[in-house]
This record gives sequence, C-alpha cells and structure tokens, in this order.
Amino acid sequence: MIRHETLNPPPHIYPVNDWKIIEASYFPQFLAQTETLFSVGNGYLGMRGNFEEGLPVCQNGTFINRFHETWPIVYGEDAYGFAKTGQTILNVTDCKTVRLYVDDEPFHLPSATMLLYERALDMRAGTLDREILWETPAGKQVMIETQRMVSLQNRHLALVSYQVTVLNDDAPVVISSEMHGNPSQLAANDDPRLAKGFSGKVMEPRVQWARDQRVLLAHQTVNSRMSLACGMDHRLKTDCDYQVDVRCGEDEGRVVYSVKAQKGKPIHLVKFIAYHTSRSADGEELCNRSSRTLDRAMGDGLPELLKGQKAFLDDFWARSDVEIEADPTVSRWVEGEMQQALRWNLFQILQACARAESAGIPAKGLTGQAYEGHYFWDTEIYVLPFLTYTTPRIARNLLTTRYRMLEKARARAKAVNQVGALFPWRTINGEEASAYYAAGTAQYHINADIMYALKKYVEVTGDQAFLYNEGAEMLVETARLWHDLGFYSERQLGQFCIHGVTGPDEYTTVVNNNTYTNLMARENLWYAAKTVREMRAQHPEHYATLAHKTGVVMDEVMAWQQAADEMYIPYDEVTGIHPQDDNFLDREVWDLKNTPRDRFPLLLYHHPLVIYRHQVIKQADVVLALFLLGNEFTLDEKRRNFSYYDPLTTGDSSLSACIQSIVASETGDMANAVKYARYALLMDLADIGGNVKDGCHIACMGGTWMTVVYGFGGMRDYGGQLSFQPRLPDQLRRLAFHLDVQGQSLRVELTRSEAIYTLRSGAGLTIHHLGEAVALKKGDSVSRAME
Repeated sequence: MIRHETLNPPPHIYPVNDWKIIEASYFPQFLAQTETLFSVGNGYLGMRGNFEEGLPVCQNGTFINRFHETWPIVYGEDAYGFAKTGQTILNVTDCKTVRLYVDDEPFHLPSATMLLYERALDMRAGTLDREILWETPAGKQVMIETQRMVSLQNRHLALVSYQVTVLNDDAPVVISSEMHGNPSQLAANDDPRLAKGFSGKVMEPRVQWARDQRVLLAHQTVNSRMSLACGMDHRLKTDCDYQVDVRCGEDEGRVVYSVKAQKGKPIHLVKFIAYHTSRSADGEELCNRSSRTLDRAMGDGLPELLKGQKAFLDDFWARSDVEIEADPTVSRWVEGEMQQALRWNLFQILQACARAESAGIPAKGLTGQAYEGHYFWDTEIYVLPFLTYTTPRIARNLLTTRYRMLEKARARAKAVNQVGALFPWRTINGEEASAYYAAGTAQYHINADIMYALKKYVEVTGDQAFLYNEGAEMLVETARLWHDLGFYSERQLGQFCIHGVTGPDEYTTVVNNNTYTNLMARENLWYAAKTVREMRAQHPEHYATLAHKTGVVMDEVMAWQQAADEMYIPYDEVTGIHPQDDNFLDREVWDLKNTPRDRFPLLLYHHPLVIYRHQVIKQADVVLALFLLGNEFTLDEKRRNFSYYDPLTTGDSSLSACIQSIVASETGDMANAVKYARYALLMDLADIGGNVKDGCHIACMGGTWMTVVYGFGGMRDYGGQLSFQPRLPDQLRRLAFHLDVQGQSLRVELTRSEAIYTLRSGAGLTIHHLGEAVALKKGDSVSRAME
C-alpha cells in the first residue's frame, strides 16, 4: 500500500518533455522541490538547483562526495560497542552566485516583472538553462540567459554562463560573481532522516588568494581535518566598456563587473569553478590543483566544454536509455510522462555516481544533506543492478570502495564481539555512524547485500580478476561473521539459526530468524565456499594469496557450506507463507486503513516500541527476498506471500514501491504492478514522500530501472543465466532497453505482440525467452511471440 498523496506540479508550468524538465513560468509554490529537481552533479561535486542570484532560497547547497565533518555521538546511556563518531556531509563553499543590478536596481525574482521565463534541465546536454526577459521599474527590458554545468568529463570543474542584454536602452549594469565560504548547515529538527546541524563554523580558513579575475579560498574542517579549496576565474566578452573590482576575504570572494551597457549589445560572463579536496594535502596544494583545473578549463573554453559534456551523455544514453511508450487509449498517464520520469531518474543516478571514484553513492546523491551523505545498502541492492548492466566500470568502482572499507569492517566486527567483518550500516569513511543499533548495526544483512551485488557483478561482467583479487577476501570475512553469528538450534531440529538481527524492514527490529537475512546469509555462505574451493582447485596462485591475507583454511570453508545447507528458513504451514521472523505473525496487525494520511510516516508520530509491537512494514522485506532470490520460491508461494505482506506495507520508505511492482508483475497482479511502478517513477517528480525538498531518492531511482527491466521486461538472471518472461501491461505499447552482458551489447524491444532481441556487439550470447533457448550472434535480431 502507498499511504501518501502525489503532489503533481501544474502541467502548464511544468510541461512534459521527453528529454527536459521544464519550468515555463516562475512558480514559488514549488521552490523547495525544484531546488532538488534541477540539481546538477557528477558524483564528486553536486549543486542544488538554486537560482544564480541567490534568492529566493529554501535550502542552498553545494556538496562534495566524502567531504564531511565528524562529531562525537553522545548517548544518555552508553553501552559497549556503540558507534562513537558521527559523520555529516558538509554544505561547502558556494560558488554558484552571480548577482545582477541594472540602474543600481537588483534583479530579484520574487518582485521582478518578467515578460518571459523558462528554466530547463536538459538531460542530453547536461546543463541547467534559463531564459528571462525582465522589465525594470524604469521600463528597460533586460534579457538574461544563464547556463550551469557540473562537468562529467572533469570531476573537479563546474561553470556558470551568465549573459545580459539590455534590449531597448543603454544602462549601467553591474554583475557580481561571488564565492561564499562556511555556508549554513541543514539542521535535523524533529526528523531523524535529516542531517545534524552545527553551531558555529565547521571550516577554518586557511588560504585566501586573488589575482586578476581569479579568486581561491581554502578551508579545513575542525574535527575531521579534511581540506577543501574552491577557485573561480572569469572571462567577460562584450563590446561595452567595463571595469573590474576583485575582493577576497577569509570566507568570501567577489569579482564585480561594472559595465556601461549599450542597447542590444550582449554582456557575456563565463564563470569557471574548481573544487579540490583531500585528507592529507594542505590548502596551498589544493589551491594549486584548483588553479591548474581553471587554467585547463579556460584554455578549452565554453563551447569545447559543452561539447565534451554532450559527448559524455551521448555515450551514457546509448548504453542506458530506456524507451517506454504508453497507450493513451488505455492509460491515464499523460503522454510522455513516464518517459520523462524514467529518463530523469536515470539521469540523476548518473549525476550521483559518474565520477564518484573512491567514494560511494550517498542516499540523496549530491542533492541534499539528508541522511548526512551516508552510504547504505541501497547502493548494492537498488542501484548496482542498473550500473552493472549499463556501466560496469562504475559498478566496479563502487564495489572497490566497499573493499577499501574491509579493514574497518573487521574492526567493527570485533567491536560487536564477532569474528570476520561487519560492514557499517551507514557510513562515509568506513566507520559505523549509526547511533541507533536496533535499526542500524543490527541490520547484519548489509554483509550479504554487498556479497549479493558482488556475485551479480561477476556473473554479468565475467570479471574474475576482481573476484579473486578483492571479492574473495570480502567473501571470506563476511562468511566468517555469519558462521560466528548463527548457531545450530535444538528447538529448530538442529538447523542453523540467526538471532538478534534486523531485516530490511525497520519497523520490526532485533528479531530471530528474519527470513530475508537467513536467505541472503545462506547465499553469502554458499558463494564464499564455492569461490574458495574453485580458487584452490583452479587458481592456486590466487588461493595462496588469499590464504596469506586471511588465513583461510578448508575446514572453515566446509563449515560455511554446512551452515548454509542447514540454514533455517521460517515457514508457516497454516497460512502457507514465510513469516518475516519467528514472532512476526504473533503481533497485532496495525490498523492502516484507519490511520489518517497526515500521520505518515509512522516513525514521525509514534514511539518505536509502539511500532515494533505490530505487524506493519516500512521497507519491503520478505517481498524483496521473493525478487532477489526468486528461484528459491514457487510461483504460488510468491502469490501467497505478496498477498499477505502487501497490505501491511506503509509506503513510508521509497524502497518498497519498485519491489512491489516487480513481484506483482511476476505473480500476474498487473493492476498493482502498474500502480506501484507509477509511484516509483514519480517518487520525486510528484513528491510522493513529501520530502523531495531534502534531496533525491537515489535508490528508488535505481528501482525504477529494475521495475521496467525485471518487472515489465520479465528479466531474470539467476546464476548468470539471462531469461525473459515479458509482461507488458495494457497501459504500455512498447518498451526497449539495453544490457551489457559479458562485454556484449544486447537490445531488448517489447511490444504487445512480439519480443525482439538484437545482439549489437559481441561474439555470441544465449538467452531464454519463455523457456526457449535463443542463440544470438553479432548483428542477429530475433523475434519471438509474447506470452
């Protein structure tokens, strides 16, 4: 169930467009949401969609992935093994601002008379564009054309193009390009999903430097001791006379252009922006790096940088685009609405990870401070499937980031009295940052989630080198933890049980034998045992290295295999379903039907203990297992489980709708499949959760790709074998997507009557369509009838 209303923006102001998000007139009622929706980024650097002039604003924001402050977690009652240090991504030096004055009157959007206004996020060009015709109180008409870009080719670079033309008169024009250090940090207030606020400055000034039209500022955080440099340089092109004034202080820099504007003559300012961060280099070094970035950008020039951005996106869309065509005679969807939403979701994933080298994907990407910029299991379960099949390079980078956390994961396991490694539930630097163990550290399933993503990545890409060099070490340590955590229970006839854990559903915590956790732990143990055995038999040199690193011996590998083989999986004979945990079915069912809509999400209105006493679900739990490990369930079991758990699911998490849609598709419940798919696709564009102002829901965006590919496309990839059982709902006429499998490019196109499989590149690939093996060679295009 979904308990939240959609907030559909007015279509005459936000018209549907296949490749753009357009705002056709100034609409302050939607200001908070559009600051997120118009964000631009590249995975390293992100800028919220604030107006260039700085006002109006709800949440101003510029973020650098992994750049954070640390702080001591204070407990009223501390306990052994609790996380000690919090981590919060910081709102860094703001360099987006360009203020405009004509006749010494400021251009102020809320009070300006605008004869023309359009703002658009162009998903093919990778730019945020704006065009305004402003009529001043004196009757002068001023055309303002702006463009903002965060470079996908150069991760440290952004730019703002700001062009002003006085159309009907001469006038004095002032353009002030600004840089503001130590901006305000978002405070959590009463919503635990938001970030910690800080009193006072969190960054200390280190370097201030100005020369010609270039300004550089460097700062260092108070506690984490991370350093940041931000630089800006400019190029002004105009036939009008002008003067330049440059000012620089500890937390501020300005380059002010005073222009004698002539009628009809453009004044074009290009502002080049560079950011560099480091844990070890000082401010002087980072300023030098920023200067080199600015030198190169100014040498390339605006046209060349825009061309490079377009080329990067052309490549992305060639590999990643999903074409979806609704049937207007059947569907209530606005024509093009789903296509626009799907592309925007995929574009935001790209902006969250394209250049996130040596970093993870924050839950909100780089569009807001909510969830404090932390990395969760969301990446591995919801986002990596899309990246593995379209951009495996990025998928490998993200798994490598987890590998680099392994030593701290070992330390975390010791802190909670376990052997092996326990990856942090939420983190930036690899240390556990969750202060609430019941819905944090107790979610041991994150170990299995990461290993599930590793297994999927290796099967799809064939990257055995990564498996043997990095993956196997993670497999050994996670398997050790599972074997140490569980035990053989006499009460369960000697089966292997796992107690005191929390599954994906955070409304049910610290339970025994969470079905999802036990199933995923079993997969983890099986895969670890299989991998080590294969390395020993077929790649002894890799096995020797692994044994040297981990001390693994075959006796413990046999123990992992036995624990997996004898894993206890809860099942209730009376209802024919898998209980979410040992006691879930004994709890009182929450009366969702009579809970007012304005009392959701439940976590903001009820004490956790009240929620924990009930059958009520925040995130898909057993239903997620039905999808991820669908080969472990019969179709009838899937139907019974989905029918039971779906009415208990609140929609309080953005992670559920996509999974509910996929399982509904597989079980033939196409009405729910379509309903949940629409909720997932419009989670942010229609502000279904009511909190898009705080940033994008990146995991849900990955889930939208899974919804169309695994759901309507019917794709399954158990054991690396690709199969399709397409299920196009009546509301769709056509669906097409691309997959990269073992380095080969496969295009899948579905209509009501046929499925067309085309191998665009590669030596050869065998897939299955409705159980039939289909062998494809390069250039082959094979058609098969739909079910």
